[in-house]
Amino acid sequence: MAAALLGAVLFAAWWGMRAPAVAAVSAHQAPLLRTLQFSARVATASRVEVGSTITGRVLQVAVAEGAQVKSGEVLLRLESDELQAALAQSQASERQAAARLAGLRSTGRSALQASVMQAESVLVATQAELRRTLDLVAKGFVSEARLDEARRALAVAQAQLDGAQAQRAAVAESGTDVTQAQAALALASGARAAAEARLAAAVLTAPADARVLSRLVEPGQIVQPGRALLGLALVGPLQLVAQVDERYLGQLQIGQLANVLADAYPNQRFRARVLSISPLVDAQRGAVEVKFSLPEGRPAFLREDMTLSVEVETARRAQALVLPVAALRGDDSSPSVWCVRDGRVEARQVRLGLRTLDAVEILDGLREGEPVLIGPAPAPGGRVRVDTRAPSLASADKSGKSSKGSQDSGGAAISNAMGR
Repeated sequence: MAAALLGAVLFAAWWGMRAPAVAAVSAHQAPLLRTLQFSARVATASRVEVGSTITGRVLQVAVAEGAQVKSGEVLLRLESDELQAALAQSQASERQAAARLAGLRSTGRSALQASVMQAESVLVATQAELRRTLDLVAKGFVSEARLDEARRALAVAQAQLDGAQAQRAAVAESGTDVTQAQAALALASGARAAAEARLAAAVLTAPADARVLSRLVEPGQIVQPGRALLGLALVGPLQLVAQVDERYLGQLQIGQLANVLADAYPNQRFRARVLSISPLVDAQRGAVEVKFSLPEGRPAFLREDMTLSVEVETARRAQALVLPVAALRGDDSSPSVWCVRDGRVEARQVRLGLRTLDAVEILDGLREGEPVLIGPAPAPGGRVRVDTRAPSLASADKSGKSSKGSQDSGGAAISNAMGR
């Protein structure tokens, strides 16, 4: 009996030795942190490019790159001799038009009123003369020819009166002469205003308190409308602007914290916070613009357009049952793991939680410490031996630093990475 039992044990050991050894990891409770890493640049909330609205030669550039300027401060001057001459000519034309209108309203009206009165008196005299001639003709003292002359004189007097009255009406406030004079004055005033505007455009001033980022012109150059001459960063809060791959849009939320580092200052890490996420996706690059706000005590070394490395914390678990992603089998719709039961491979469905590039949280279907096969293994039902020498997440550094030297411990060493 003892010999038979010993033989069975030896056979089982021999059979077990025949089963292939497969590496396994154990699910382990550990912190899990998911981050996104990408590049960002420094930018102010508002940047403007200052240019000229007229063609001209640069007389003076009053600021240098890096200078702080106040609102209304002179930045650049163009040569203005020709513009000043044009303004003087337009001012003279305006004065001439104003004088003509004033003359029509004063002496012009008085002279025409006198002409009307004179024409009225002549008309009255010719009317009286016509009546006397009619009496004389009736009595036979004068001929019909004298009557014709009297009638012609009356017609001429009436025409003269009509003309004088028409001229008087023309210089009335709503008359044609005054209206034309008013229009001429308006045109002259418009020409003068345009000349003043062109002269004012020869001096470029700061639209607001700002810092000069770029100086793109020097004295003596001819400038054209639409060309940028100076670049300004308006005074306001600094922001970080990043282009993030649209695949990671679901991981980002407004208010998330981020660690920021400049390559030139590797020992001066600082924090930022997600301020806004663009509602549009750049179709050319497949990226979304994300802006970050900076704290009040931001580093003094930040410069416009400086490139920074940003790491955003997108999810965290203080404790989670963690497995390497490499231990998962099947697809995302039906994930499973291969465990060992009574020396044979067993497929087991699991429910997943937080997932990073290298690790995944197991919510259901697996117990802590239970070995899970990783790498090539026989199909479910096949015999297998567990190789306990395989590394597991439990062997991660417990000192609070990840293999990247920037996270907490265990599963916290895993992060989503986007190359710079």
